Amino acid sequence: MNTPEHSPLGRSTPYADRYDPSLLFPIPRAAKRAELGIDERAALPFHGVDVWNAYELSWLDARGKPRVALAEFRVPATSPNIVESKSFKLYLNGFAQERVGDAARLTQRLERDLSAAAGAAVEVRLSSAGVAAHALAELDGELLDELPLEIDDYGPPRADYLRVEPGPPVQQVLLSHLLRSNCPVTGQPDWGSVQIAYAGAPIARDGLLRYLISFRTHSEFHEQCVERIYMDLLRRCAPQRLSVYARYTRRGGLDINPFRSSVPATPGNPRGARQ
Repeated sequence: MNTPEHSPLGRSTPYADRYDPSLLFPIPRAAKRAELGIDERAALPFHGVDVWNAYELSWLDARGKPRVALAEFRVPATSPNIVESKSFKLYLNGFAQERVGDAARLTQRLERDLSAAAGAAVEVRLSSAGVAAHALAELDGELLDELPLEIDDYGPPRADYLRVEPGPPVQQVLLSHLLRSNCPVTGQPDWGSVQIAYAGAPIARDGLLRYLISFRTHSEFHEQCVERIYMDLLRRCAPQRLSVYARYTRRGGLDINPFRSSVPATPGNPRGARQ
């Protein structure tokens, strides 16, 4: 059974230096979605994608010369599986001594293997490792983090903090850099920024920030945290339109950035200062 407890996370693992797609460890999304009341047999209550960035990708060209690149992977939220991050890193490291030829062939191989693991088509884009191609750009939004709040609750997540306030409908983009959750297997912290864009009754900002901080001791994968935030906001605040985008800091040369939205949308991939 492919559960987090059976993954390579938290275990001493030899690092292969040859290509091996069997290293990829898929984990079904269904169990965690069922906890949120999402029935995958019906249409999902959101659209979305998980945007991964890999900063430690290298391979050998046809002459044996090492090449390096940055890679962007887009895994659709409709895929039945996520790919466990340590297995992803082990898989990518397997290209270090592998002769692939050119970047186009590598892209094709990555798309084929990752699509097979995720159970849906994964998009891959390779780009130069040069600084000019990757300028820093923060998420837009009104920052919540300086609200003068007394905080004494750091988990589990408290959806009852979320509430709407009296007033006409608004369109707002709110931002916090205080998101923190933990790996459900190793307990290692995952740090991130989260952007919430919505249209509807005004969401109380103090309650929203308290809610986000209540993830601080919570253990779930990145994708699961974002879907929990989305579903709690949807049920407690009933916005007419909603999107949640989390940008997590990298660990092991990878960052994971889940995006969920009530309407079809293609998020950008702005690399923040902490990434």
